[in-house]
Amino acid sequence: PDDWAVAFGTGEYRMSTRGVTLEQEGFIHCSTREQIEDTANRFYGDLDQLVLLTIDPDLVPSEIRWEPPAPGADELFPHIYGPLPIAAVNTASPWIRRPGEPWVLEP
Repeated sequence: PDDWAVAFGTGEYRMSTRGVTLEQEGFIHCSTREQIEDTANRFYGDLDQLVLLTIDPDLVPSEIRWEPPAPGADELFPHIYGPLPIAAVNTASPWIRRPGEPWVLEP
């Protein structure tokens, strides 16, 4: 939530992933709806609150590449190679869970 709040001061989101900036990584990590639970449980399992951004790719001026998360991985994830304008975000929804429970998207 703090990273998303900072984006409103500049008009764009510039975090790649948890604790890593766009400048450090070179792109912003994203997930599809089908990938988001696994991503949240793998990398944000110690947190109880996130902000889930729904992005309109047509409003993202930077290149979006579908790439594996690591060499040899079969699954592809969307990576944004530049800042994410807040105007390209359709929704920013608080996502809260009980401590110790997995992240689960409601249908």
